[in-house]
Amino acid sequence: MVDVPDLVEQARQGRPRAVARLISLVEGASPQLRAVMAALAPLTGNAYVVGLTGSPGVGKSTSTSALITAYRKIGKRVGVLAVDPSSPFSGGALLGDRVRMSDHASDPGVYIRSMATRGHLGGLAWSAPQAIRVLDAAGCEVILVETVGVGQSEVEIASQADTSVVLLAPGMGDGIQAAKAGILEIGDVYVVNKADREGADATVRELNHMLGLGEARAAGDWRPPIVKTVAARAEGVDEVVEALEKHRAWMEERGILAERRSRRAAREVETIAVTALRERIGDLRGDRRLSALADRIVRGELDPYAAADELVAGLTQG
Repeated sequence: MVDVPDLVEQARQGRPRAVARLISLVEGASPQLRAVMAALAPLTGNAYVVGLTGSPGVGKSTSTSALITAYRKIGKRVGVLAVDPSSPFSGGALLGDRVRMSDHASDPGVYIRSMATRGHLGGLAWSAPQAIRVLDAAGCEVILVETVGVGQSEVEIASQADTSVVLLAPGMGDGIQAAKAGILEIGDVYVVNKADREGADATVRELNHMLGLGEARAAGDWRPPIVKTVAARAEGVDEVVEALEKHRAWMEERGILAERRSRRAAREVETIAVTALRERIGDLRGDRRLSALADRIVRGELDPYAAADELVAGLTQG
């Protein structure tokens, strides 16, 4: 058994091994997870969570690495959750973004963790919210969450981040992809990376046009900026940080940041509750109650909805 209070205290001191151990408890759905979350609760709520998403190949990891450098220059402690596709064999992260961010490996002010989606189609591991909470409690002032980028499901990042950054690149058909994936609705900041390539200006124009088509903004509403970058050379990255800080200030002024965080917490509670119910229903397979309900449906005595209501009532009372 892990000494949870001691581990949390070590994480607060910024000790990487303690942070890693806590996130491992989260990923493994440890029986001590409830104790961990209870201990972390008073220590959270300070970090600014930035989600980065986009199609594979747009340079998400390079952009994340460049943002780490930019934030470290202004003295911010940075945590990174790089959510990778899962290995079908081990269930672990397949790409290992830490390899691509090795420049920051020795920096005590940076913590980088690769997490596996474990087959979760939303591009985020189900345990990502708890892992974000661990990094928050460990003193990370900015948390960058880089998603898999898997087409239409990449929009899930909007439900986990304070600010969502959508990355595109010229010559990748991203305009069509953006419309199809619905990412025009979730981006707070748009970044056209690899802007030294031919077609970058055309991509910006197309994106501007598409944002205008979907626009129904009142005076004072946030207008997502479009920033051109060459992340591999750190060009335009300071402008991205400036856009992020402006969006954060805009949300804080209007109380939107608190609203987003409240909605995020509500979704997290719902996920935990639904998971617990699903596990209890799973335990009923082969159980007499479930079999009896199924037999009544087959005989036409009960419809599936009424049976489900009866099952849920039994579970919640039991």
